[in-house]
Amino acid sequence: MYKFLEDRTRQFWLLHTLGWLGFAIVTYLNSLIQETRDAYLIVVALDSYIGWLITIPLRYTYQRVGQWTPWKMIVTVLVLAFTVAAIWTAVRNFNYWEIYRHGARPDHWLKYVRETPFAFYVMLSWSGLYFGIKYYQTLQLEKQKSLTATNKAHEAQLKMLRYQLNPHFLFNTLNAISTLVLINEADTANKMVTRLSDFLRYSLYKDPINKVPLEQEVYAARLYLEIEKVRFSERLSVEFELEPDTESALVPSLILQPLIENAVKYAVASQINGGKIAITAKKFGHDLLLEVADNGPGMTITNGLPKSSDSGVGLVNTKERLSALYDNNFALVLTHNQPQGLKVNIRIPLELEKTEQAHA
Repeated sequence: MYKFLEDRTRQFWLLHTLGWLGFAIVTYLNSLIQETRDAYLIVVALDSYIGWLITIPLRYTYQRVGQWTPWKMIVTVLVLAFTVAAIWTAVRNFNYWEIYRHGARPDHWLKYVRETPFAFYVMLSWSGLYFGIKYYQTLQLEKQKSLTATNKAHEAQLKMLRYQLNPHFLFNTLNAISTLVLINEADTANKMVTRLSDFLRYSLYKDPINKVPLEQEVYAARLYLEIEKVRFSERLSVEFELEPDTESALVPSLILQPLIENAVKYAVASQINGGKIAITAKKFGHDLLLEVADNGPGMTITNGLPKSSDSGVGLVNTKERLSALYDNNFALVLTHNQPQGLKVNIRIPLELEKTEQAHA
């Protein structure tokens, strides 16, 4: 039904017919007050039908007139409305004298057009409604085009941000696999290739526009960290702490990835003894709290944000994605970890999978 009404031509015919049907009903109800005979119903029906027919050419004329300059268009509309009103009035009076008065004739021909001002008002109303509805339709179409363009740009931005994967990770992983092959660690190299394949498949096939359950993000994080653990061995320690029921919370795909990459780069790779990364998820009221913490050297923080020279691409990328998805309804804050290191905290609205909401 909605698709049927979306067509402008169908909208015109529907509104055009309903408008003249309404005119017929109002005119007939008004005639009941004057206690007219039943034959007047035929006159009303004919008048409305003639009005329905005679205003159809106005539509096609107005389609051309609408492109003219305002004053020229207004004058043309007034002239056309008056002309059509005079013709319609003459036909209406002819119907009245021939049908209701049984063929009697008025004493002067001017009586056939004496109600032209009323008909002119009706035609002006029809014209006003036509241009008003046409303007509204055009406005809605432009608004729809603007929203579509905005959404496309929005999606393009999200995809661009999501696919900014760290090339160093890929290069380092391939080098590690190459090294394992050279030292005849084929089984370990094979496991590493499998995990890399699974991680890349997840990262490339997940639509960046759609949110995914946190458990899928944790799965991707584990794949990534298992690959890095082959590189760093005992130097990398990982801990996950997920509050019950947070696994079904919806989050942007790979939103944790750049934060974990930063932790590996600054807290593990840069230290001789390596480091520890802790990933936490909690519910707080109607919000979901995510945290990636490490025990590395940390960085300079001012009002919960790093200095631009220290932040890297990952944090900027994450903040831009959160802003694009949640507008201002999010928070990304950096704090010092104790006794040392850095904590990145994210707060986003708590959204659950539809299946979870249905069971609630």
